[in-house]
Amino acid sequence: MSELVRPLVSRPHATQRLFCFPYAGGGISVFRGWAASLPDEVEPWAIQLPGREDRIGTPPFQRMSDVLNALVPAIIPRLDRPFAFFGHSMGAVVALELARTLGRLESGSPEWLLVSGRVPPQAMEAADPPLHQRSDAELVELLRGWRATPEAVLADRELMALLLPVVRADLAVIETHTFTGGAPLGCPVTAFGGTEDNAAPSVLERWGELTDNRFDLRMFPGGHFFVNSAREAVVAAVAERLARAAAARVG
Repeated sequence: MSELVRPLVSRPHATQRLFCFPYAGGGISVFRGWAASLPDEVEPWAIQLPGREDRIGTPPFQRMSDVLNALVPAIIPRLDRPFAFFGHSMGAVVALELARTLGRLESGSPEWLLVSGRVPPQAMEAADPPLHQRSDAELVELLRGWRATPEAVLADRELMALLLPVVRADLAVIETHTFTGGAPLGCPVTAFGGTEDNAAPSVLERWGELTDNRFDLRMFPGGHFFVNSAREAVVAAVAERLARAAAARVG
């Protein structure tokens, strides 16, 4: 089994696979609770990038090219049945770029791309100075503002010494990545946003520019990490779209 792409639960008779891409600093534990809320027809998998959780001793990637060069050969053997991608924040951009890369390689296309908590790459505004170049103290304040890391963790120097390099590397993956135009995706795209997050619905709507298929936007109560605080509603919305894809496939 690939260390990079892992099943959250084994469902040998599932008709779809859902690959989940975590946010900066996150790992597969972000999606541990999803399996119980997804139908048996869906087998959920998650991406475990190096540098976090049980891969804490492996240096994290710092460039999108490194992420994709590792992901492509790891995921292609798992694309032997219909599949979809879900990514939150950093994971949304990784999922998009992986879908585009697989398309160029003619190695398969997701039935649905679900992007969450992230403005589309063509609408991103660069931070000055870049977030990944800021001090540890500034990154701690950034994490505090995201409201996803417990205060006890933020105050623990040993834990932060492990977490901050991963967050910094993940931010570098996104901030050093240059989005290039190309053929639009052929699959439907859904964007999820939080009502208290910084991304305005009008900006999130621009994800629709990246597909020649249908697009829809769904907003959830909460800030940037509504994917955790509104998890059941998010998973239900994902399952609904996967069911649509399955129905369209059956005809």
